[in-house]
Amino acid sequence: MLKPADLPVESRWRASVLEAVADTGRFRVARPVRAASGDWLHGGWEAWRHAEGRTDPKRWDDALDAGAAFHEALAGVARPAFLDDRDDWWSRADRVSWDLEAVEEHPTLEPLMRARRPVGAAAQAVHGDLLGNVLYAPGLPPAVIDWAPYWRPAGWAAAVAVVDALCWHGAGGSLLAGAERSDWPQMLLRALLFRMITDREAGRAGGGEWHPHPAYAPVAALVIAAAASGA
Repeated sequence: MLKPADLPVESRWRASVLEAVADTGRFRVARPVRAASGDWLHGGWEAWRHAEGRTDPKRWDDALDAGAAFHEALAGVARPAFLDDRDDWWSRADRVSWDLEAVEEHPTLEPLMRARRPVGAAAQAVHGDLLGNVLYAPGLPPAVIDWAPYWRPAGWAAAVAVVDALCWHGAGGSLLAGAERSDWPQMLLRALLFRMITDREAGRAGGGEWHPHPAYAPVAALVIAAAASGA
């Protein structure tokens, strides 16, 4: 499988990490392939071995389990320096959603921003787009693919998957339950802000005025209620 390398330093780092991650009974990964030169890139492209399976974003429980196992395997990985310089819609949205000094005056974003509080959960390397990037095949553990690396608590990565399931794939509000995860309501707030602000950044790039998708409003109400109750 070939992919364009949008940020070469990120592509090389991701390949070097995944080359060393061991598959387990709970997850597997697509393995990177070196070019004939020995580099992970050639002509602006990266290569990965085909991983058997198909995506199914309605299998959110399985994706969360696979993500938890994947993040356990990444717990000792050092923070990569390229995250400080990466500048795209997603990275900007991630920084704003975590910046407690940031102010958003949009009526949908502002209540979410105000509900944020400091968190104590430790950051690590995580997958920031998990739900649609897990493959399922009979007789095999789920395969985690297309790793979008961020340096956030593992609970935040789970919260992004939960928000995606609620907004786009018909999950019920019971999926918000996550008392065993550290700072869970705060992770949900930041995850939803991350998705919404990314959409806004994309709208700005297109030169249009941003109007939040209607799917966000009911999920925002649930997340704000969870933060208010501390559940």
